[in-house]
Amino acid sequence: MIIGLTGSIASGKSTIAKMLADYQLPIVDADLVARIVVEPGKSTLQKIADAFGVDVICEDGTMDRAKVGSIIFHDAEKRDVLNSIIHPAIRAEMLRQRDEHIANGAPTVVMDIPLLFESKLQHFVDKILVVSVSKQVQLQRLMERNDLTQQEAAARIASQLPLSVKEAGAHAVIFNNDTLESTAQQLKKILIDWAVI
Repeated sequence: MIIGLTGSIASGKSTIAKMLADYQLPIVDADLVARIVVEPGKSTLQKIADAFGVDVICEDGTMDRAKVGSIIFHDAEKRDVLNSIIHPAIRAEMLRQRDEHIANGAPTVVMDIPLLFESKLQHFVDKILVVSVSKQVQLQRLMERNDLTQQEAAARIASQLPLSVKEAGAHAVIFNNDTLESTAQQLKKILIDWAVI
C-alpha cells in the first residue's frame, strides 16, 4: 500500500512522518527529493543554468537558491519555467524511490508530499492521510515557529489550499490539536484499520 501523507503549514505533518518512520515504514520525502534533483552534476541543475544563466550556480557547484528565488519571485513566467524543469524531475525521482522500496519488499511505502492536492498527485498513492489542526492552533504554531506576526502567519496560511478541502479528499484525518500521545494514538488506530501494523 502506498500512503500519501500531507497537511498544511504548521499542521504537524513532520511529527507524523517521524512517527511513521518509528514504525519502520520507508518514507519518500518530497522536500528531500526536491533538494536531491538539483544537486551538483544532476541534469536538472544544468537545465536550470541553461534557462536562467550560469550565475545561478554557486562556486561550489550548488544552486544559488536565493538568486533563483529573487528571479522567480516577481516573475510568474520565469516561475513557470523553473517549475516545468523541477517538477517532472521531482516526480520521477519520487516514483523511482517508491518503486525501489516496493522492489525491496516493502509492503507499505509512505510518500510525504506537502502539496499532494495542489500538485494533483493523488494518483501516486492508494490512501491519503491528512494531518489537520484548528485554524487557531495553526496560526499560533506558525507565529511561534517562524517568528511571524499574526498578519504574516495568516497570509501564509491563506496562500495554501484550505485544510477543510484536504480533509474532504482524505481517506483518514489526524487531528493534531492535542497532545503528542493523542496524535500517536490516532495514527496507530489508522495504521491498524489499514492493516499496516
